[in-house]
Amino acid sequence: MSVAIVGAGPGDPELITVRGLARLRECEVLVYDRLVAEELLDEAPSDALRIARDDFKQEDVNKLLVMHGRNGRRVVRLKGGDPFVFGRGGEEVLALADAGVPFELVPGVSSIAAVPESVGIPVTHRGVSSSVTAFAANDVEGLDAAALARVPGTLVAFMGGAVVDRLAERLIEHGRPAGTPAAVISCGTTDREQVVTAPLGAIGAAARDLPTPALVVIGDVVAVREALGFADFEALRTVRRSAA
Repeated sequence: MSVAIVGAGPGDPELITVRGLARLRECEVLVYDRLVAEELLDEAPSDALRIARDDFKQEDVNKLLVMHGRNGRRVVRLKGGDPFVFGRGGEEVLALADAGVPFELVPGVSSIAAVPESVGIPVTHRGVSSSVTAFAANDVEGLDAAALARVPGTLVAFMGGAVVDRLAERLIEHGRPAGTPAAVISCGTTDREQVVTAPLGAIGAAARDLPTPALVVIGDVVAVREALGFADFEALRTVRRSAA
């Protein structure tokens, strides 16, 4: 295959798949996202052409992949998380398919479950939540907050860190209890990972200083974290990081 669309995982470089790492190590052209771990970029051959995706609009990224693919070069498009979960991988694959360029899809570990799990929050848990609703929260005013407030189970908001205060307000306005457990996880699975938990009505203020990118989890599953002892684990890990 001339173009491999590869999921890099949620942040920790060790969470890329074996197949994804193999494609990365044999590529001739690497088009990568800003949030991909530097350690993964170093896995590409030293003579590979490296192209930072953030320097281009999406349509230009599509054209780059088509151009290099048509030239028969081994191309890796390295994307954070999974390419098809809020990653615009579908758009890139459609561009390749329309141009008749062979491609391969290499799934990645998505942040939807991996980031909450890294801090002890299961997005589903028997007797607590049997469903998960994931959504992009960057356009917080455009969300159907009424529907989200009513949906059962766990809510997972991608790109929600910068708007968590307003997101919480809108959900509460439409009936989600202000006491619903919530968490904001910043830089999940990486050495910079931080997590804040609070009731939905207070989560905006509690997470105000957390850097982005951040994932927001809303639902009773957040309370499972305390039962697992992860709060104590986080405190110990913070002390060890400070000592280092």
